[in-house]
Amino acid sequence: MSDVGPVLVVTIKDDPTADMVIVELHDRGVPVVRLDSGDFPHSLSIAATITSDGVEGSITTPSRTADLAKVRSLYYRRPSGFAYPHLNEQDARFAVTQARYGLGGVMASLPGCLYVNHPNRIGDAEFKPSGLAAAAKAGFRFPPTLVTSEPDAARAFIKRHGPVIYKPLSAPLYRIDGVSCTVKVSEVTADEIDDAVAATAHLLQKRIDKRADVRVTVIGDQVFPVRIDCDLLDWRTDYSKLTYSVVTPPPQIAESLHAYLAHFGLVFGAFDFAVDRQGRWWFLECNPSGQWYWLEPETGLPMLTAMADLLERKTG
Repeated sequence: MSDVGPVLVVTIKDDPTADMVIVELHDRGVPVVRLDSGDFPHSLSIAATITSDGVEGSITTPSRTADLAKVRSLYYRRPSGFAYPHLNEQDARFAVTQARYGLGGVMASLPGCLYVNHPNRIGDAEFKPSGLAAAAKAGFRFPPTLVTSEPDAARAFIKRHGPVIYKPLSAPLYRIDGVSCTVKVSEVTADEIDDAVAATAHLLQKRIDKRADVRVTVIGDQVFPVRIDCDLLDWRTDYSKLTYSVVTPPPQIAESLHAYLAHFGLVFGAFDFAVDRQGRWWFLECNPSGQWYWLEPETGLPMLTAMADLLERKTG
């Protein structure tokens, strides 16, 4: 692969973290092609040939064209979904499927490309039960957890392990009066469990008596651990209440971080831990597409440099 190939940045239009990475790459003279798969096909096109050497051809945006055989890396962030509002429901469903397996399949098959992260591996790692199973295999300590659709099982778990919190297994956006909202992490009691639990799957987890949270961002071989102090159950509900400090992980944590990422074939991960009153670190989750840049101004950690080095494929 040529060392002058572009970096593909695949994300939505409003992505401040991607903006900063692109500026850094531009300052280094590294070519970048930014695209959102949701722009296909009205302002994004592809012409790819599958050969014995892999995928060849081009992907074209209104301002750039990338040679698929020369893409050095692909930074897969948070692209929007495919949409065909001008088609009827059945035709739109067919078109979305073709776009996903066509454009998506080509972007997942680029020869010689470093994926940060590969979209298929992101999909694997976004399943919370899979993440917890991988955490156990990697040697992390994690809270007792139940995934259930049975009210009696939920009540028994809460009585055994209480206090217990509820977490959504995924976080789709709700719109209330036009405002985007998310389902929050919250404490739940046995008395609150009713037959509605049987309608779908729920994740319940023992609440850790924590004194702090830690976000550990792993970018390639580099580890950036930041302690987050606040009095919130979920620190993501109010960033104005947070204070930050750089910490050193316990010795076994660093090894487990890389083992976890290797399990899923990832080179980037945003890990969340709870630190209890005894100083023990409890694995909560790893987001393979997590936010990270906001921590750099707060701590001075060179995370942007690390990400740009990784995407540039700079060594030494």
